[in-house]
Amino acid sequence: MTTSLSAVIHQVGDPDVFAMEQTEVKAPAANEVTIKHTAIGVNFIDTYYRAGLYPVDLPATLGDEAVGTVLQVGEGVTEFSIGQRVAYSAAKGGAYSQYRNIDVNEIVDVPNGIDDRAIASSLLRGMTVEYLFCRLHELKADETILIHAAAGGIGTIACQWAKSIGATVIGTVSSAKKMVLAKQSGCDFVINYSEQNFAEEVAKITKGNKVDVVYDGVGKDTFMRSLDCLRERGLMVSFGNASGKPDPIDMLELAKRGSLFLTRPTLYHYTRSREELVESAQRYLSMLEQGKIKINIGKEFALADVAEAHRYLLQRDRIGSPVLIP
Repeated sequence: MTTSLSAVIHQVGDPDVFAMEQTEVKAPAANEVTIKHTAIGVNFIDTYYRAGLYPVDLPATLGDEAVGTVLQVGEGVTEFSIGQRVAYSAAKGGAYSQYRNIDVNEIVDVPNGIDDRAIASSLLRGMTVEYLFCRLHELKADETILIHAAAGGIGTIACQWAKSIGATVIGTVSSAKKMVLAKQSGCDFVINYSEQNFAEEVAKITKGNKVDVVYDGVGKDTFMRSLDCLRERGLMVSFGNASGKPDPIDMLELAKRGSLFLTRPTLYHYTRSREELVESAQRYLSMLEQGKIKINIGKEFALADVAEAHRYLLQRDRIGSPVLIP
């Protein structure tokens, strides 16, 4: 049995609801391994659970992704061995800890040569971009897309990935500083939506043709104007709520704007099988290995400073994704 320091919430609320507690990690059960975490990712979805936007059973240890090494294997485990470097995302909690047990179907092997912090701060985001571009809608080189928060954790990955495909990328950002990063990440055009009406700018850039797909992880602040950026029969992908949950929409609005398609996907529904999970992770990790995607690692925080990491993440002027080091 191993003692682990974990960040636990007993109620939902602001970042101060986290409590650091010692928990007992038993020997792994059949088809489980015990992992010693080396780096832990902090994601917007964690803030949704902590704040109560998404339901969570309490008490809870949050965190969906991390990197670590295998300390012990349970009965029947043959794919992984002690000392092996592994990672996971979309694990539905438990990562904000020093040690944990996890089912082997949740983890993937990590190639050598990729920094633990880069993986921990990007695997969930990278797998999100993978399903958005490769499976929800197969992005093609002749398409023009709009990516909101193009300098954010998902945005910088998405811009680089889209450019590797050959698509034309229009990105929105909230500051002049972020315009530079979005350009460096592969945006063909960047709009500062703090100073410009992004729907009007998209129309100008595309000479009135508008875009094939909008990828909107911002939510409430951008949702309705995002619909105005789409060509007829264009696709609106609302995959996040960084500014809050979008207001309810009258479905007739989709018809008025040109028989638009609207979807609200989640990564969990695109990694339901072991095969999907491994395929998604490997496809993203391969992009890192090949250097097609480079990660801006954000500020590092001790596990005990998880509340500060959440505050850091919510300050949308920050560059790079925060990482917890247990």
